[in-house]
Amino acid sequence: MVRSGFVTSLARPSGNTTGISFLPELDGKRQEILLEVLPSLRRIAALADPNNTPPEQLQALQEAAHARGVTLSVYRVSKAEDLEGLIDAVKSSGEEALNVLSGTLLFNNRQIILRRVAALGLPTIWQLPVEAEEGGFIAYGPRIEQIYRDVFSRQLVKLLRGVKPADIPVEQPTKFELVVNLKTARALGLTIPESFLARADEVIE
Repeated sequence: MVRSGFVTSLARPSGNTTGISFLPELDGKRQEILLEVLPSLRRIAALADPNNTPPEQLQALQEAAHARGVTLSVYRVSKAEDLEGLIDAVKSSGEEALNVLSGTLLFNNRQIILRRVAALGLPTIWQLPVEAEEGGFIAYGPRIEQIYRDVFSRQLVKLLRGVKPADIPVEQPTKFELVVNLKTARALGLTIPESFLARADEVIE
């Protein structure tokens, strides 16, 4: 939110905006998880909304992948109608797995992505637990329902009591869950190490 100019800082937003930062930095953690659970990967892709993910963050992801001996290709999408074609391009280009980066566009259109990666047999890691529960391979991130219940409701109460948005700090989630969908893993022909499953907060059988 700071980088996009919506607020001047998380602690003191100023203006008429406050809210939640969904920590786009977690995209790198998800990439690490993907490479950990599938160590034979040598080519992976990231699906990114350029309005949400800046070039320097994408470069950092590519450098982190390169340090692991992996090539990361970035596929940028800013319109929902382009999603299927881009995912087809990911597969046809020989990418072995996909990291769906953080962003509202990608979350709101997750069903399009879920259907296409399933049809193409493309292992994919997601930004929120609900996406693995809906059929995604693996997800790591905060529970959006918990954020609405605990954080948005608290901020709304402050607003209703007359506190200005500029005086309500932008909050960040503090609890993250790792969810593994074994049904999807089996459909992809993948075996997940037991040591990895033992760390998961939820395993969908």
